[in-house]
Amino acid sequence: MAKTIKLDRIDINIIKTLQREGRITNQALADHVGLSPSPCLQRLRRLEEAGVISGYMAQIALGRICPRVTVIGTVTLSDHDYEDFQAFEAIVNETPEIVECSKVSGAFDYLLRFECPTVEHYHELSDQMLARTKGLFRISSHVVLAHTKEFAGYPLDRLVSED
Repeated sequence: MAKTIKLDRIDINIIKTLQREGRITNQALADHVGLSPSPCLQRLRRLEEAGVISGYMAQIALGRICPRVTVIGTVTLSDHDYEDFQAFEAIVNETPEIVECSKVSGAFDYLLRFECPTVEHYHELSDQMLARTKGLFRISSHVVLAHTKEFAGYPLDRLVSED
């Protein structure tokens, strides 16, 4: 588990604000959290240097620029050797259509999110993965019919305590 750092209410408010509004100016951020610009920027830099803020990205409405299909894949490896996990994760990292991967406990080993132009493209991709992965036992595919809640940031008020 990664080492956690101590955050106060102002740090949490900075992070919450940046989750909603990543392009906010330092002046507006400072006003929003009740600091002057210089101390606000110092806190922001400290959060970045500590790896709390690991980057900035635009949220893209992919459906507005191209047709696509989202597929959630559950993957079960037949062997649970360290090398098998490493080999599978290397294939995941080489596959741009896999936009998210989580190693999980339970009935399967990995949960993947694919973004592909068509179901046929996904089918070809999953066949290629099966062929390339010695220890892969099964991929179960779940085509997403609708995105009913998109990721919009972490619920910091419920996850982080200030004490």
